[in-house]
Amino acid sequence: MTDHPQPAPGVAPDAAPDRLDTLHIGETMALLVAETPGPLDQVEHFSRRLAGADTNVAIGLARLGHRAGWISRLGADSFGRYVRRAIEAEGIDTRRVETDPARSTGLMLKSRSVDGRDPVIEYYRRGSAASQLGPAQFDPAYVLRARHLHATGITPALSADACALVERSMQAMRAAGRSVSFDPNLRPSLWPDTTTMRSTLNRLARAADWVLPGLAEGQLLTGCQTPEDIARFYLDQGARAVVVKLGADGAYLRTAEGEHHHALAVPVAQIVDTVGAGDGFAVGIISARLDGRSWPDALRRANWIGARALQVLGDMEGLPRRDELPPDW
Repeated sequence: MTDHPQPAPGVAPDAAPDRLDTLHIGETMALLVAETPGPLDQVEHFSRRLAGADTNVAIGLARLGHRAGWISRLGADSFGRYVRRAIEAEGIDTRRVETDPARSTGLMLKSRSVDGRDPVIEYYRRGSAASQLGPAQFDPAYVLRARHLHATGITPALSADACALVERSMQAMRAAGRSVSFDPNLRPSLWPDTTTMRSTLNRLARAADWVLPGLAEGQLLTGCQTPEDIARFYLDQGARAVVVKLGADGAYLRTAEGEHHHALAVPVAQIVDTVGAGDGFAVGIISARLDGRSWPDALRRANWIGARALQVLGDMEGLPRRDELPPDW
């Protein structure tokens, strides 16, 4: 398995008009975020935005010039039309996004963060259109247009069928010599129990080249306590590189070849919204590696984009465009 994504055999990237740089699979919801602090039941005004880890990363990569594709399902409702329109406006390919006439688009409520604390989240997604994702949405011709697949642990939590779709796509990409990244992105409330969550996500991680857990996520999933031991756990399972996100302490990387680095975090004067920072970090890692940059460069870009995401309201509003990256990045 190569560490750098490769185009389809015999096809140069510039000669493939339908090629994708990255592929993303999962649910995107309409987000109503409180405009003022306080309990959600006391908030009078909300602003409408997007919520979905998979498309957060897709949007971030598209803004940096990478062509991203998205596989999902939306309801035939106003929220579904809003989500599709907003995603397409970011330049993301939605040819494999189905409209379900019988099921609704998922909805998420989010409180306004105060003093850097995590916001309160409420989901209205049970039985949504995207919850019906499954093997029927697996199209190998479309999946293998991509150089890279980024998967999260959220879509597999929606249903056994959704999990099967993600796993099959990961295995197909890796078998074809493409690269796969996996962010566990734990959502315990979506799983029946911790044991199922742990065993399923660790199985999926075995199909990934790059595993990107947060420290607390890695501790829960592996039983290991240190970044070094968490990295070793996933490298022993077949990963090519493991990046452990350490929050204010930066990030730790170790590769199968023995390369290891600790990158310092980018200081943030004021944390406005913690949701989406991990997705911004993933954007930095994936974009830098697709650009052919070194792992230290990838960590530097990831920490910088993650820090930007912390400083604005919304899950993806802080993700930069290519001309906003620091010079020589």
